[in-house]
Amino acid sequence: MNYWLPGSSGSDPLDHPREECGVVGIYTPGTNSASLTAIGLFALQHRGQESAGVAASDAGEIRAHTGMGLVSEAFADGDLDRITGDLAIGHTRYSTTGTSAFCNAQPLLVDGVNGPLAVAHNGNIINAVQLREQLQARWDCAFDTTTDSEVVAHQLANAPGATWAERLFHGMRTMQGAFSLVILTPDRLIAARDPLGIRPLCLGKLDNGWAVASETCALDHMQAEFVRELEPGEVVTIGVDGVHSEIYAGSARRGRALCVFEWIYFARPDSVMDGKLMHNAREDMGAQLAREHPADADLVIGIPDSSTAAAVGYSRESGIPFANGLVRNRYVGRTFIEPEQQRRDRGVRQKFNPMPAILRGKRLVVVDDSIVRGTTTPHVVELLRRAGATEIHLRVCAPPIKHPCYLGVDMATRQELIAANKSLDEIKEITGADTLGYLSVNGLMDLVRGKQGGFCDACFTGNYPVPVQLDLGKLSLEIAAS
Repeated sequence: MNYWLPGSSGSDPLDHPREECGVVGIYTPGTNSASLTAIGLFALQHRGQESAGVAASDAGEIRAHTGMGLVSEAFADGDLDRITGDLAIGHTRYSTTGTSAFCNAQPLLVDGVNGPLAVAHNGNIINAVQLREQLQARWDCAFDTTTDSEVVAHQLANAPGATWAERLFHGMRTMQGAFSLVILTPDRLIAARDPLGIRPLCLGKLDNGWAVASETCALDHMQAEFVRELEPGEVVTIGVDGVHSEIYAGSARRGRALCVFEWIYFARPDSVMDGKLMHNAREDMGAQLAREHPADADLVIGIPDSSTAAAVGYSRESGIPFANGLVRNRYVGRTFIEPEQQRRDRGVRQKFNPMPAILRGKRLVVVDDSIVRGTTTPHVVELLRRAGATEIHLRVCAPPIKHPCYLGVDMATRQELIAANKSLDEIKEITGADTLGYLSVNGLMDLVRGKQGGFCDACFTGNYPVPVQLDLGKLSLEIAAS
């Protein structure tokens, strides 16, 4: 995954979809949960690098600490020691609504008729502007951020219902879009997933408590035993009286629509979804890509690190040897961002170093996980040619991205998406590759259909699981508020 400077202009040296957010919740009776929550956030750092925070409940009082940057930058020595309590939630953010600013760091603390609570949110609420107006008119809610997550928080703090499950079910009827939530009340940890299950969320068992997290890799780092994924529309409440689960009745009518990019790119390779290890799933995608788009070549290489597994799968299926032809410099991603188009080539050369001794005179299959804007792929291809590659057969283990995401992934506008505006031949010419092949939508969906089924593939097909406002922008709340 790629690390990004908060507030960067939006030029991606690797031209991938931007990460979403990561959420964690912990209940460890008799101990302080904040430090263990931070460990879970470290495991989810790949899901967002703009800000991080932890909130904990102690004797009925909720305290929080948030900061900008990576988890290691957001917390100084002693910060977590001051956040005490056996209930805690955490968040690591990449902004999909609202700018990267300290006020938008989560968890967010709000108060309402249902009392104080802290909320951490992964996803995107597409009717946030309308909901914000309603909350201001009915409850006189004061908004301090420019993010849809604060709308979610106030919605829940004032929702009707005798129980938290009833209040969240009310939110599921009114909030349109994607949300996986961890919520902290003075005496409860609550986890909830939207009725379509667009964003992931799972439950784990600790020796002396419970944990919820966006991915199983976070449970592993917290030494929690994976129990199961939350169902779409499920609300889990955790407290001294145990774990209780209820499922929104409207979920069954809708089916599941997990973002397929979790499998392609977002989830860590050591995470498990639908009973499938993501590393193995990506190898299978590479193998399918080899079946659909074979090439006469000497070596298969992946663009590290996110494409390595798919490249191994391509090699396994094709019989063409795999090699590590590019070395990634892991220490420039957040400190060397090239906002100007004419300087991106230098950014790519800072990010990667090719190995001419391996590449010289070779015909290469180069596997990447996705192409969004197509602005930097030509520089990667040129870098390999300068290292001595004689042919470059570019293979992409995601179908062409033709539509923006409005449900929690900052992907680009339709005008910026190269596959929405160029033919395959034109993209091949722009990238400078000798041949180009994308994984087909049917091939991808045949691979990812797990025991639960149901994936959102709107970025490829335009078939959104919920009605969307096609001109909805990342800064819609800020524009409406101003």
